[in-house]
Amino acid sequence: MGRPPSIDEDEVIARLAKVFSDVGYDGASLAQLAEASGLKKASLYHRFPGGKKQMAEDVLTAALDWIAANVLAPLAGDGPPRERIALAAENLDTFYRGGHRACLLNMLSSPRNEDGPFGKAIREAFEALLAAFAGVARAAGASEADARARAERAVVTMQGSLVLSRGIGSTGPFGRFLDELPDILAAEAGPARSRKVQQP
Repeated sequence: MGRPPSIDEDEVIARLAKVFSDVGYDGASLAQLAEASGLKKASLYHRFPGGKKQMAEDVLTAALDWIAANVLAPLAGDGPPRERIALAAENLDTFYRGGHRACLLNMLSSPRNEDGPFGKAIREAFEALLAAFAGVARAAGASEADARARAERAVVTMQGSLVLSRGIGSTGPFGRFLDELPDILAAEAGPARSRKVQQP
């Protein structure tokens, strides 16, 4: 009988995810991935015979599965819309490590996303998030058009807050996004209200 793997599969995926989130797909070298995983290159290739592309695919699949279960499902669940949004925000906080973690979808995107190996999966992931945000906005009383606009605003604000948090070395922008998310999606029906931009 062969010796069991020394590192749990989920732990390997989590470690690889950190590398891709930190430096992106193109920036991640096999040496970095092997060091982060705690495995030798030969062992890494044994687990991922498809090489770096398979590693990134498995990382992306695991991330999207987690988001589906912990963000999309609560948004589509039962209960008052604001409570659903608050739960999703709490889980987004966990996923993005309070704003310390860059957006994996962005870091795996190519400069021209349609040419990238993960373009289709990334587009579908964003559309699923937009649909979930729009759905809870509709449940809060927004019209279909307004709900879509609110959903787009929420995703744009989330992405911008992650970039800004990373750029200035402060999680403040992401934290404020989470605090504002219920108002972005579930304020009184009508155009999503504008907010004063807070200084980081």
